Amino acid sequence: MNKKIIMQLDELTCPSCLTKIEGAVKNTPGVGTVKVLFNAGKVKAEFDDSQVSADTLSGVVAKLGYTVQQVKVKDL
Repeated sequence: MNKKIIMQLDELTCPSCLTKIEGAVKNTPGVGTVKVLFNAGKVKAEFDDSQVSADTLSGVVAKLGYTVQQVKVKDL
């Protein structure tokens, strides 16, 4: 895992959102740890950018019906 992505979402309205998002992102090949910060509306994940891109990860969240407002990617 050599990158960290932080996605800002606006629609986190219930705890089941957390479980749904964490599961979908974690099941994406190349993703390590995933944490959804419910109250902050953020999704943080570590990933290997040789296996998956930040755009793919934000797309996974978008396909679940959430709008990704902002994406930040950092090197680990």
